Amino acid sequence: MACPCGINRSVAPALQPITADLRALRILLVIAFALLAVPYVLAPFYRTGHPGSALMTWYSLKGVPVVRTWVDLPAMSPALPASVVAAEDAHFCTHHGIDWGALREVIDDVQEGGPLRGASTITQQVAKNLFLAWLPDLVRKVLEFPLALWIDFVLPKQRILEIYLNIAALGPSGQFGAEAGSQYAFGHSATLVTAREAALLAAILPNPGKRSARNPSPALRRLAAVYMVRAQGVRRCWPENR
Repeated sequence: MACPCGINRSVAPALQPITADLRALRILLVIAFALLAVPYVLAPFYRTGHPGSALMTWYSLKGVPVVRTWVDLPAMSPALPASVVAAEDAHFCTHHGIDWGALREVIDDVQEGGPLRGASTITQQVAKNLFLAWLPDLVRKVLEFPLALWIDFVLPKQRILEIYLNIAALGPSGQFGAEAGSQYAFGHSATLVTAREAALLAAILPNPGKRSARNPSPALRRLAAVYMVRAQGVRRCWPENR
């Protein structure tokens, strides 16, 4: 019987590049898994402290001025969280990170030929702003769903809302959080905003670069008026000290 040793010796060099590629792939997968795990490890520690957003970090790296002064939720004007919840996530107090009902409505609208609109909850926006803003939209959306569920599990609703109101972009030139947004738009603290001012800030949240609470257009004023009415009936799951 012929010895297969020669065949093995000839095949071995050809297998070496494949083995090296597999080793590199395993290393890349381990790195990717570690990066994906970081938000899940960090999120429980955000019960306290004053976290910043990924966009704030990116602005700082680019040398763009960032203005943010943290204000605890109980110190804010009660109109502010109510208006933001009414505008951004009416079911914030009842869902667990994802508003499946709103998502189904968006899917139904698209299937019927309607325009694609957002259905992100405040929790999803916190997940995006804290950890995922630097990713392409499709990848970010896929990662956003499980992370929002995790954030809702490990953080109280009050804390999620407090973080959002302190990291959301609320001005055209590096203003982040309710305090910086209020100071820029109205010249006074977020602790003092009126119901109308709170609704104006909520109305610019989708695009503070193009919408202005400082110089609101007639359309923005009308939208803010709608949010003022909605805020009066929105369900609260956070304490109001005033």
